Amino acid sequence: MSKYLIVALGNIGAEYENTRHNIGFKIADELIKDKDVSFDMKRLAFYASYKFKGKTIHVIKPTTYMNLSGKAIKYWMQELNIPVENTLTLVDDLALPFGKIRLKPSGSDAGHNGLKSLAEYLNSTTYPRLKFGIGDNFSKGRQIDYVLGQWTKEEEAELGSYIASSIKAIEDFFQVGLERAMNFNN
Repeated sequence: MSKYLIVALGNIGAEYENTRHNIGFKIADELIKDKDVSFDMKRLAFYASYKFKGKTIHVIKPTTYMNLSGKAIKYWMQELNIPVENTLTLVDDLALPFGKIRLKPSGSDAGHNGLKSLAEYLNSTTYPRLKFGIGDNFSKGRQIDYVLGQWTKEEEAELGSYIASSIKAIEDFFQVGLERAMNFNN
C-alpha cells in the first residue's frame, strides 16, 4: 500500500488562523473535513491520517511555526518512512495571482521562510509542492503585513472554490503522480 505525507505550512495560534500565510493549514483542514478523522497533537505537528483509494494519506500541520517547518517535516518523513517524492508541501505564494495554484517538483524558496527551513532540513530544494497564489497587493515594505494579514471579504467569498481546486490537485497527485497532476492542474 502506498503512503503519502501532506505537509501544510502555516503558523499555530488564533492570531494566524485566517491569514494568507496559513492557506496551507486551511487547505489541510478542508482535505480531511469529510474523512471522519481529525487532527491530534503529536510530536512537532498536528497529525491526521486517512485512506484514499487504497493509499494511506498522512497530513501534518507543523507546530514549529513557519521558520522551523523543516524540523517537523523531516521528523515525520523519517517516522513514517515516506520518501520525499511521496510528500506534497502546501504553501502560500506571493508571485502567483490570488487563487492560482501551481504544482511543482522543485524550486527555490523565493524568500519564503517555511520553504527555506524545509530546504535546510532536507538538504535539497527538490520536493513536490503545491503553491497557492495569495497575490502581491501590498505597498513597498508592507509584505509581512500583507502575508500575515486576514483575507479580504472579496477573497473570502472566492476562497472555497480555490481550496476545492487545490484538493483536486492533491488527490490527482496521489492517483496519477506529480507529472500528470501538473498537466491536469497547472
